[in-house]
Amino acid sequence: MSEYPHAHQEFETALLHRLAASERFHVYQNAFRTATGLPLRLVSADPNGWCLDDQKINRSPFCEALNLCKSACGACLDTNRRLMEEAEVSGPTTCHCFAGLCATAVPVKMGASVIGFLKTGQVFSQTPTVEQFDGILGSIGRKTLDENALEILKDAFMQTRFVEPQRYQSMVTLLESFAEQLSDHADSLAIIEEGSEPVAIAKARKYIHANLDQPLPLGQVARQAGLSESHFCRLFKDSSGLTLTDYVNRCRIEWAKRELLSPEARISEIAFLIGYQSLSQFNRSFARIVGVSPTLYRKDQLERVAS
Repeated sequence: MSEYPHAHQEFETALLHRLAASERFHVYQNAFRTATGLPLRLVSADPNGWCLDDQKINRSPFCEALNLCKSACGACLDTNRRLMEEAEVSGPTTCHCFAGLCATAVPVKMGASVIGFLKTGQVFSQTPTVEQFDGILGSIGRKTLDENALEILKDAFMQTRFVEPQRYQSMVTLLESFAEQLSDHADSLAIIEEGSEPVAIAKARKYIHANLDQPLPLGQVARQAGLSESHFCRLFKDSSGLTLTDYVNRCRIEWAKRELLSPEARISEIAFLIGYQSLSQFNRSFARIVGVSPTLYRKDQLERVAS
C-alpha cells in the first residue's frame, strides 16, 4: 500500500514531462509568448521547480539579475510556494512578489489531481520608479552588493515592463482556457500507449478497449496477454504507471465524459453502457477521477456549449 502513492507520483511526473514535450504545448507556448510578450512555462508542483531555468524568452531582466542574489532568490521561492499552495486549492491565482512583480499560476490537472502549473508574470502593474527600487533594497540585501551590482539591478528593475491589470487579467483568462485543454490532453495521454511498451501489454490494452463494456477480471486480461497474473500486474504497472483497475476505470470514465454530452442519455444508462455494475460504483469512480459528480460535469459542459 505504501508504494502506491510514490508510484503514482512518479507516473504524474512522467505525464507532466510528456505534456511539456508535446506539440500542443509548444505551439500554444510560442503563440502566447508572441501575442502577450509574457514568459510561459509548464512547471511541476515541486516548489524547487520554480527556480529560473534556461527558458529566457520574455523573462524580466530584473528576475534574471535577482537570480544571482541568494537572499532574493529565497524570497522568490517563498512567494512561489505560497502561490502554488493557493492555486492548488483555489484555482488560477495571481500574487505580487516582494519587488511588486505579478506572478500567476494556473493549475493543470489529470482528473482531480493537480500535476503541474502554467506559470507566467514577471511584469509590473504600473510603471516602475526609482523610489520603488530604493524601497526593496532591504529585501535584496543591500549591504551584500557592491555599487556595480546595485546599478545593474536598478537598470534591470527600470527596464522591466508593466502591463495594465485589466489587460493582464485577459492574458490569464487565455491561460485558464489552455490549462483546461492541457488537462483534457493529460487525461488522454494517461491511457494512450507510447509505443515503447512490451507486446504483451499492447495486446492487453487492445483487449481492454475492445471489451470495455464487459467485466474485465485480472485473470482474463492476463491470459489475453499470455502472462501469469503476478507477472502481468508488475509489467502493466511498470508500463502504464497504473494498476489494471485504475486503468480500466480511467478508460471507462473518458468514455462516460463523451456520453454525458448527450442531454437525453440518463446517467444510470451511461453507467451500465460503459461497463459498471452499479450506479453508485460509477458515481464514486467518476468523482474520484474527474473531481465532480457526473451530474455536475454534464451541467458544466452543456452550459459551455450553450454559451
